Amino acid sequence: MTHTKHTVVFVRHGHSEWNLHNRFTGWTNIPLTEQGLGEAKQAGQRLAELDLMFDEAHVSVLTRTRQTAEQLLAGARHPSIPYAASWRLNERHYGALQGMNKQEIFSAWGEEQSRKWWRGYYDAPPPLAHDDPRHPRFDPIYDNLDRAQLPSSESLADCQARTLVYWNEVLQPRLLSGRRLLVVSHGNTLRGIVMHIKNIGPADIERVEIPSAIPLLCEFDNAWNLLMYKWLE
Repeated sequence: MTHTKHTVVFVRHGHSEWNLHNRFTGWTNIPLTEQGLGEAKQAGQRLAELDLMFDEAHVSVLTRTRQTAEQLLAGARHPSIPYAASWRLNERHYGALQGMNKQEIFSAWGEEQSRKWWRGYYDAPPPLAHDDPRHPRFDPIYDNLDRAQLPSSESLADCQARTLVYWNEVLQPRLLSGRRLLVVSHGNTLRGIVMHIKNIGPADIERVEIPSAIPLLCEFDNAWNLLMYKWLE
């Protein structure tokens, strides 16, 4: 069957405890708070109001995205669908900043440099040492990956590069086959995808915000022209 419209909804996960305390979470596997679970359920209710249905859900390997997807689908009273989880949809790895709050980072490295790390496109934070227990090579979630693929820090450009592999090799072919996709990921991975599909430059992406648990509805034609880009608030 030839489809002329391909539908995907992107959602950033709901609030976690570290979000509420301005801690840089990155690849740290922090679950949602009750507030975050409620946000996800409300997002699902909004999708139900619009009769949006999905054939499959794609999440990162971090718990907060799976929790968000499950609560969203429950809130929508959506039938059960298959899940696919990939590390390529993980949040940007913040290196040595992970677990620190903004004031601690300002004190250690200064506000100007710190803002380049978390809002800019090219600058990666200081990397984790190879023997740092926060390094993903110590997390059994990634035992099936080549250790060379595991970052110790990422710029937004680095994060976007590995996310777009998943967009090009998995999500686009699934959409082209007619599957309707729910993609639940993180602020920076979704910034990278939005930057790509809307052709936003590195300077302008600094001002792009991805709100928590607000669905973003996108529709494409067969030539991957963007037909719809709408926040479902």
